[in-house]
Amino acid sequence: MLEPAYQADVVIVGAGIAGLSAAQRLTSAGVTTAVLEAAPGAGGRMSTEKVDGFRLDRVGQLLSTAYPELRRTPGLDGLVLRPFAPGVLLHCDGRHHWAGPPAGAGGARGALHAVRALAAAPRSPVPRGRGVSRPAAASRDWGDREPAAGPGSRGVPRGPGMGSRSRGAPWPAAGSGTGRGAPRGTAPLGTAVDQARLGAALSRIAHAPVERLLARLELPAGQALAARGLPARTIDGFLRPLLAALLCDPELATSSRCADLALRAFARGRLCVPEGGAEALPELLARTLPPGTVRTGVRVTSVSTTSVITAEHGEFRCRAVLLATDARAAADLLPGLRVPDFHPVTVVHHTTDEPPATGASLLLDADRGGPVAHTAVVSRVDPSRAPAGRTLVSSTVLGPPPAGLDTAVRMHLARLYGTSTRRWETLAVHHTAEAVPAMRPPHDLRRPVRLLAGLYVCGDHRDTSTVQGALHSAHRASAAILADLGTSGSMHRAEPIPTARAA
Repeated sequence: MLEPAYQADVVIVGAGIAGLSAAQRLTSAGVTTAVLEAAPGAGGRMSTEKVDGFRLDRVGQLLSTAYPELRRTPGLDGLVLRPFAPGVLLHCDGRHHWAGPPAGAGGARGALHAVRALAAAPRSPVPRGRGVSRPAAASRDWGDREPAAGPGSRGVPRGPGMGSRSRGAPWPAAGSGTGRGAPRGTAPLGTAVDQARLGAALSRIAHAPVERLLARLELPAGQALAARGLPARTIDGFLRPLLAALLCDPELATSSRCADLALRAFARGRLCVPEGGAEALPELLARTLPPGTVRTGVRVTSVSTTSVITAEHGEFRCRAVLLATDARAAADLLPGLRVPDFHPVTVVHHTTDEPPATGASLLLDADRGGPVAHTAVVSRVDPSRAPAGRTLVSSTVLGPPPAGLDTAVRMHLARLYGTSTRRWETLAVHHTAEAVPAMRPPHDLRRPVRLLAGLYVCGDHRDTSTVQGALHSAHRASAAILADLGTSGSMHRAEPIPTARAA
């Protein structure tokens, strides 16, 4: 028999944010934990490449300041969220339509106020040749229903992980968009009546308990939105591009319950990115763990309820095993686990000496006129992602990338931003074939994390396919492990891991 190379109460396989979050909760309860990661570094899909002083996310999932687990997860107290400008910027019919707060609103009321303002207010005239449709001042009735922001918060809720440094850049001035000479077109949200319906629907979602949303009839999101009386123009012009950005699903085949949760977070908070890149989350979580807890370059070949076998380091004996890998890797170790379909994501990063005049807005393509689903001048949102004086534009392509990706993306960005992109420099292209697990109905948002006593699994494939879902599944898994161990103290004293055996 192999002698145990290392003993711990719990061995966690996978050092993504789910595994690291679970490890932090377990070690805080006095349970010795070993985290094994096959890759050279921790973080999983939440990794950031550094190129010439730029910080380039590989997948770049959007976060929301309304994600509860960002506040509840120990270790993320130091996380700084950089919010986009409230609402979104929609490119439709060759023009920009600004779904944001009206003049005088302070720019800090959040997404629901932003959409309400657009829905409630008449559209002000746009100077000839300008491309941004901007709402006039909204009635006091819309604004007063939103909670006031705290001093210095610029509309971002204060609390753990959301410090006073979380602030967005100003919205662009009126008329600073694209579409010079383009026809005026109609609002992407539809008529005034359609916009009022959308504002009321988002208001109901924002204030509805999660349990009520999960009790709704489950359909594909596109069908559910149409069944609720929202017109096709509103769905295709606003909700489809918005949910594509939030769920990486431009066809709206995602479970309507998952879509409702995404819209609820959008309506209650602000879309944002972590300061310094996506890797900020796993780095913060890893720093809270005792030295030696996380071991990279360790390939796990099999698991049981009491041990883990690795390719180079022998056997790890333990009291429980938690699989915190992606869905496919988890199924390779436990063939009975279901492997979902995935949404592929490609992120293209550019730099330019002439930044587009869209401020810190998230720009969505309501026309679906090219490969880019959404794009932003990310260095305006988070200046730490680019060297001083440089501009970083990050764009997301959903689905299989087209042939001639760079050319197709440049042509599409030129239309979206209304400026030439021929001189833009491509910094990196990151394609992830299995970036986001699909959540088609019927989708169990609370898939079991306890397979049997001593064997557990967590990750975004057990919850919702978001950062919130990954962290929440880790919360559930660590709670189940602590309950089954029946102790908050350690049984084993961790010993150093030996060097890898020669092949």
